[in-house]
Amino acid sequence: MEVPALNHMNTNNIKKIGANGKDGFKNQRKDSEGSMELPNLEFEYGDTDSTTAELSELYSYTEEPEFNLNRECFEEDFRRHVKEQRWAELTEAGQKSHVMRLLNALEVTDRQKRLTVARAILYLAQGVFGDCSCEEEVMRWSRSNVFLLYEMGIFTALLELLAMEIENSQACSSAVRKPAISLADSTELRVLLSIMYLMVEVMRQEDEEDRPEWKTARQAFKTELGFPVYNGEPFALLLFGMVTKFCSMNAPHFPMKKVLLLLWKTILLTVGGLEELQERKVCVREHAGLPPLPEDPLQVVRLMRAASPPPSAMELIEQTQQKRGRRSRRSAYVDSLEGDSPFAKKQPLLKQDSLDTYNERDPFKSEEVREDEEEEEADAAMEHDVDPLERDVIRDVIIQPPPMPPLLRPPSDRLSFPRGLPWAPKVREKDIEHFLEMSRNKFIGFTLGGDTETLVGLPRPIHESVKTLKQHKYVSMAEVQIKREEELQQCPMTMGEEEVEETPAEILYQGMLPNLSQYVIALLKLLLAAAPTSKAKTDSINILADVLPEEMPVTVLQSMRLGIDVNRHKEIIVKAISALLLLLLKHFKLNHIYQFEYICQHLVFANCIPLILKFFNQNIMSYISAKNSICVLDFPHCVVHDMPELTAESLEAGDSGEFCWRNLFSCINLLRVLNKLTKWKHSRTMMLVVFKSAPILKRALKVKQAMMQLYVLKLLKMQTKYLGRQWRKSNMKTMSAIYQKVRHRLNDDWAYGNDMDARPWDFQAEECALRESMERFHSRRYEGGERRAGELAAVDNCLSSVLGRRVELPHDFPRSYPLWLEREVFAQPIQWEGLLQAL
Repeated sequence: MEVPALNHMNTNNIKKIGANGKDGFKNQRKDSEGSMELPNLEFEYGDTDSTTAELSELYSYTEEPEFNLNRECFEEDFRRHVKEQRWAELTEAGQKSHVMRLLNALEVTDRQKRLTVARAILYLAQGVFGDCSCEEEVMRWSRSNVFLLYEMGIFTALLELLAMEIENSQACSSAVRKPAISLADSTELRVLLSIMYLMVEVMRQEDEEDRPEWKTARQAFKTELGFPVYNGEPFALLLFGMVTKFCSMNAPHFPMKKVLLLLWKTILLTVGGLEELQERKVCVREHAGLPPLPEDPLQVVRLMRAASPPPSAMELIEQTQQKRGRRSRRSAYVDSLEGDSPFAKKQPLLKQDSLDTYNERDPFKSEEVREDEEEEEADAAMEHDVDPLERDVIRDVIIQPPPMPPLLRPPSDRLSFPRGLPWAPKVREKDIEHFLEMSRNKFIGFTLGGDTETLVGLPRPIHESVKTLKQHKYVSMAEVQIKREEELQQCPMTMGEEEVEETPAEILYQGMLPNLSQYVIALLKLLLAAAPTSKAKTDSINILADVLPEEMPVTVLQSMRLGIDVNRHKEIIVKAISALLLLLLKHFKLNHIYQFEYICQHLVFANCIPLILKFFNQNIMSYISAKNSICVLDFPHCVVHDMPELTAESLEAGDSGEFCWRNLFSCINLLRVLNKLTKWKHSRTMMLVVFKSAPILKRALKVKQAMMQLYVLKLLKMQTKYLGRQWRKSNMKTMSAIYQKVRHRLNDDWAYGNDMDARPWDFQAEECALRESMERFHSRRYEGGERRAGELAAVDNCLSSVLGRRVELPHDFPRSYPLWLEREVFAQPIQWEGLLQAL
């Protein structure tokens, strides 16, 4: 019952920090979502954060006392066998000898002794920090020890112990009966999972200074994790089983944060990250005979700049009032001047800039900067045109006259970024067929089906249009795989048996397929429980089993520290789940499109779309800039440096960064997952419209980070045709940003809503047709292989050979044969007319 109070307390602290940290600038605007003028976030997207950050997130701040306990367990055993020497002073043979002693000690039956040895091994994997003087030295020894532990077979022994702990029914039943679960209930599991995570994370990182045997060990470890060597299934499936068992309330003591982090890093190591995925995509397209990719999306996004977010309603009202006040004062001053005024009257204030005017100006500048530039240009023009006598009078007046209309800047100064759009336009074969079908109906009166070559009877502009469309035609691997699957379904004898490459992604999918829906639902349950917008419920799962101490805090300082730890714990869970879902979707899509569609449909049916929208229905800037971390308690800083005295002020201050890397990383991942679920799916796009996602996504544009803005704009683009003309008219800045940043489909009528694909009555049929295609794919590829082999076997049509074949009959057949003839043959009338009609 204390958790909601802690969360509420910590939320209030964060709000207090934000309120005290604001400076009273002159043009500061305040509303429910914060100020419009936000800093550009220097964020570089990647597979993971830095190695030290990823290792520090493994431990909660409540586990900080266990670091010294691990050290004591190691040194006690080490001093018993090695006299007056440190670990770093041992030779390689001496280190191997001691690790072998620890490995043998893991096989004892005493549970407490096994835990002591496991803590000693964990201390080695953590880098023997007691003998180190700096963080770099800790990381160097951790890397060396991890490769040594793998070479000596520690990982295999840990895997057996982990499987034994998972099946420990006594611990599960004890945890189910306990009213409150704490760190003490998962001690053995946490130690084992921590060692395995350290081994996976450290060996996943490649370094130029690695020895040749380390590179060989890394490749062997990757192969070992990816292929079904553990009870006939990959290691990731064992972790997936822990997730489903935890969510079914059968094992509430499982440390779920460590399980999710280890699962994410295991799949990242086995199937590969972003760079490996891009390299494999290039190879797969080349093998299929497709042209190379027009660009590397990740590189293009890294070069993009963030745009100023569109103003909110309150900001528009304040801007209108301020400009009206300045205009009235300026007009009063001009009327007071005698004679003809050299100044032109100011045009009335527009609600939104038109598209052409917006494109003439730099879209990356805020409205206030533009106003300042216009006033400076007007002042310069005024001083150049006004008579010297009048100029002195004007200088004495506080309120300046209205500015001249802004002059067009020279082409070289108009924009500070390179000309041209960042993405090469793309056109699908389906789009070209649709364009020709409409053109033929208009000019000829009939169509030619899927013919995209015959242009007879069409005017010259249509020829040029088709030529341009074909120049930008893009054939995706999904289209090739769908066409190949149709051929295999229609002509099984001609096409023969499909050769399926045993890639790590294919092996993982085959293992996940029987329980895929359970895995998806379990991950979404955890994401819902960790989301900051979800409310605490009595029937929800408890994800804080590995963060709450045995004794609850009694002082304000302890409560603040635990509150920060709980919020940090939830953020890490969201980060791991979002990265894991995106990784699975991207690799399954490249492996086969129907694998991707299958997991997408499970996510949609499990309400993933409204869950992600609920996640973003918050003050997203507060979430991204949240400082739920205590730097002095992060590993390895806390084991090398002396611990300073913690105060309430130091806890409130947090770190000095402008944003939280993991929270921004999670937001981008969730937006990418949402994009993959809804792209080219009109029924799912309508779900975005029904759940009123447009205002939620527009608020996310306030985050000035190019990659996040890109995926928000993609989601807005796909639903603009359904939002109505008034919405598009009132959000011209957003429409302009979509035009500038999102890839163009040359004949995509996204901005006007005249597309025939917007018919709502086809939505259900679209999902049903996709489901039928996926079922046929799975039935052919994964189910009933022996049955299909029997169906496709040659049939003996020779009457003599069929009748002469010896058939084994049961021993009681002669006794029941006359009865069978009487009942099934003679007593049944034969309808000869029906037989003749069938022939």
